[in-house]
Amino acid sequence: MTTSNATFGLSAIGQVALTARDIPRSVEFYRDRLGLPFLFEAPGMAFFQAGDMRLMLGLPENETQRFSSIVYFKVSDIQVAHRALSDRGVAFVHEPRLVHRGQKTDLWLAFFLDPDDNTLALMSETARRD
Repeated sequence: MTTSNATFGLSAIGQVALTARDIPRSVEFYRDRLGLPFLFEAPGMAFFQAGDMRLMLGLPENETQRFSSIVYFKVSDIQVAHRALSDRGVAFVHEPRLVHRGQKTDLWLAFFLDPDDNTLALMSETARRD
């Protein structure tokens, strides 16, 4: 079976890559502080399972490479997740905040940085209770 150009569409992200300047330091942060399951290491790279997606940390290709992506980790209870990660030494930019009230759900976010100043966030969509 073939797919025409008119019907083709992307639907799933299989992997997200972030630049890391020190792979062992980043492995400790993502595995031990954030609790992501460590998959494997390759020269200059480390891989983690993040739900249905894989996260790859890799050394920069050159000295001027900048950081631009934000990885949002979906959690069911942002207050519990924030407290657990704070207890492990993760420094948050701010406390969890309600950023959007939808018709049926509320969206909460809390941002933090990894050792290479990549921006990461906790994300929680909860049913409205009012």
